[in-house]
Amino acid sequence: MRRFAFILAVLLSALTASARAEPQWLTLPPTPSLPSAAKSGYAPVNGIKIWYATFGRGEPVILLHGGLANSNYWGLLVRALAPHYRVIVMDSRGHGRSTRDEHPYGYDLMASDVVGLMDYLKIDKAALVGWSDGAIIGLDIALHHPERLTKLFAFAANSDPSAVKDVEHDPVFSAFIARARNEYGKLSPTPNEYDAFLKQIEKMWDSEPHWSADDLHGIKVPTWIVDADHDEAIKRENTLFMADNIPGSGLLIQPDVSHFSFLQDPAQFNGDVLHFLQHVQGK
Repeated sequence: MRRFAFILAVLLSALTASARAEPQWLTLPPTPSLPSAAKSGYAPVNGIKIWYATFGRGEPVILLHGGLANSNYWGLLVRALAPHYRVIVMDSRGHGRSTRDEHPYGYDLMASDVVGLMDYLKIDKAALVGWSDGAIIGLDIALHHPERLTKLFAFAANSDPSAVKDVEHDPVFSAFIARARNEYGKLSPTPNEYDAFLKQIEKMWDSEPHWSADDLHGIKVPTWIVDADHDEAIKRENTLFMADNIPGSGLLIQPDVSHFSFLQDPAQFNGDVLHFLQHVQGK
């Protein structure tokens, strides 16, 4: 009887904890670490130094992180992809370990940085997986340098500043902004300049991109437009607009996650990326 009472108490405790647990889309799991790289270093690109790392062997796949973040956010996805592909991560200019210069931030310039790194690593073409700003950079490459991409998985992108929600008081996004400041201080070669960096990035967010339906019609790279069903930053109508206007694109809305899907449900996110890479025919 005593054992039964104990088991019942444990079950009730577990049920109570489960009932109180927040939905995963309201959480911000820890930033993962990257596994040991086959190669890493700094590439001289467009007058700055881009930090990069490569993992595994096979067809190249480039992972581009979101604004204010760094390549460490891809730690879980790298582990899923490296047994099958040559995975390349990079810190965007001024982010993470990469440097920046006086040039104002813009998606065209940041897309040029990616192409420059590809040239440095002697990669003619690659698949690209982008999150948020990284996905916008991927779309920019698909528009202006399509010959460099085989396919594009664009998660949580927007085609116009009006498509971004007000996240100022969102608890998950606020936690991410606070984390980004701390990570910048630990990784950046200019650790005390986060406020200036943030101001420049916010200026870009307020003014770019501006892609019309006609612009999107020009994308011929095989593309999936992907977002989360609880994305706190991107308006759903813009996600649908992009998917409707990129010829032959796929549309995927991941359930029970937010702008940080790859941290909240990595099994789902990684599985979707692997399915895309393995089953969508590239150029």
